[in-house]
Amino acid sequence: MPMPGMRRMDHVGFTVPDLDQAHRFLVDVLGCEYLYSLGPFRHDDDWMATHLNVHPRAEMVENRWFRCGDQVYFEVFHYESPDQRDAIPRNSDIGGHHVALYVDDIDAAVRHLEGEGVQVLEGPTASKGPAEGNRWVYFLSPWGMQFELVSYPGGKKWHNEHPRGADGSRG
Repeated sequence: MPMPGMRRMDHVGFTVPDLDQAHRFLVDVLGCEYLYSLGPFRHDDDWMATHLNVHPRAEMVENRWFRCGDQVYFEVFHYESPDQRDAIPRNSDIGGHHVALYVDDIDAAVRHLEGEGVQVLEGPTASKGPAEGNRWVYFLSPWGMQFELVSYPGGKKWHNEHPRGADGSRG
């Protein structure tokens, strides 16, 4: 049974080692809009562990909210915690992840990132099979988190073969 009332993704949260560096990258390089900050939050009981699954003495020093494009919000945290780890997971690691951003012109976006000194991995790569029509490339934030650019201005093969009806369902 699906989750009742689920409509869309609301936001992506991630923790960074330097919130000011992340702020500059998200705003000045990616073009996100800074919205507001919250924090600090810390508790002397088990609240942090029972509500956030972090060490009970962890402190969320600050978090900042950014709007990225017209659909995605980033909630970016800076934590201090007695058991904090600083290893950044790769996609192949359990818990590995990346944030994919859609762009209209992937070649122009890659040139922009490279001009800003961002490490862009090899590509863009053209997808095959059901994702044909998509081009993608990974890049790394200054703190090493993986991001991806994707672009499929003519649509992806699967989506073109299965268009949504007026009610949002796939044909």
